[in-house]
Amino acid sequence: MSSYKKVAVIGGGAAGFFAALSAKKHHPNALVSLFEKTSKVLAKVKISGGGRCNVTNATEDIDSLCEAYPRGGKQLKNCFYRFSTIATRQWFESRGVPLKAEPDGRVFPVSNQSQSIIDCLMGEAQNLGINIHYQKNLIQLEKKAHQWILHFQKEQETQIFDAVIITTGGSPKASGFDGLKNLGHTIIPPVPSLFTFNMPEEPITQLMGVAVENARIKIKGHAIETEGPLLITHWGMSGPAILKASSLGARSLAADHYQFEIQVNWVEERNTEILFEQLQACALRFPQKTVINQKAFPLPQRLWQFLVEKNNIPADKKWIELGKKKARHLVELISNDTYSVSGKTTFKEEFVTCGGVALGDIHLKTMESKSNPGLYFAGEVLDIDAITGGYNFQAAWTTGFVAGQLG
Repeated sequence: MSSYKKVAVIGGGAAGFFAALSAKKHHPNALVSLFEKTSKVLAKVKISGGGRCNVTNATEDIDSLCEAYPRGGKQLKNCFYRFSTIATRQWFESRGVPLKAEPDGRVFPVSNQSQSIIDCLMGEAQNLGINIHYQKNLIQLEKKAHQWILHFQKEQETQIFDAVIITTGGSPKASGFDGLKNLGHTIIPPVPSLFTFNMPEEPITQLMGVAVENARIKIKGHAIETEGPLLITHWGMSGPAILKASSLGARSLAADHYQFEIQVNWVEERNTEILFEQLQACALRFPQKTVINQKAFPLPQRLWQFLVEKNNIPADKKWIELGKKKARHLVELISNDTYSVSGKTTFKEEFVTCGGVALGDIHLKTMESKSNPGLYFAGEVLDIDAITGGYNFQAAWTTGFVAGQLG
């Protein structure tokens, strides 16, 4: 392991903090400085998970964990063995932040406050003597012999370091990676990888606020199928099932200019014959009730009424009057409902991209640049991204920990 006297970390997010902490732990005599271009550090940690911070995921099996990363999963496998989801939970809990796993696998602080995570990271950085500098915008990174010269915006003086860890996060534009490209790194063009679906022409947006606990999503023309909670919004559809589909299809959906069709199964059951039997059972049990007011499946009432109307079943039609043909049409609609998507909506604060520094340019055991010794990378600046559920933060903790070992 190399011996560095001065280490710079560029970017004050989750990966940056963990890289700085790891560098100080593994090189206790080194001067470690963290540079953040804005006036706030850990901004994404603050607002993630609705302000609760989805720290990691409860998935412990490494192979299963890797599957959550459409890009980077296989390459990170060795790193996950070195700093796993279990290690993340132990790290925070041993420092006074108890965590809890929710039924869907997402892990949050027991306090339900992201500030618990921020206070822990800030406190640890203070205890270890890491220097945090705010409003330091790096505009040039220059290699001279075995050292790195850092040029910051609006500053005459440069700063010299033995090693630099880049943790600047994703960028919505490829130009955000120009400095790294100039150093000889291959940049995979960034595209959004967590976004919701816009449906400007679809009347279902009138049901905004309606949620289904477990819907199945298929994207036509793409080998993408997901399941999970789905939320109808005033612009289209959101929720974990949609976000997961967006992550899996990040590149192919971008290539289609976000114009595609999705098929929704609103109920958990896939077998249409079983669904038809359940519909018939409802008809036998409530023959005199109207179809629109007596739902056959555990769906939100507004959604059930919408689907009945979409199937052109009159509001006064009773279950006893619903013929087999119309019943089968209703089953088909509920299990294979099609919607046109035209565009996407991304969340500025929780913006996740795929793309960045190509993993082929990096020694994956150390996160060091192959072409620039002494230059390391961690977090979303790399071409790594995951589905929703705490996996993107886990990649930040893991790559930050490994990069901070500095070889």
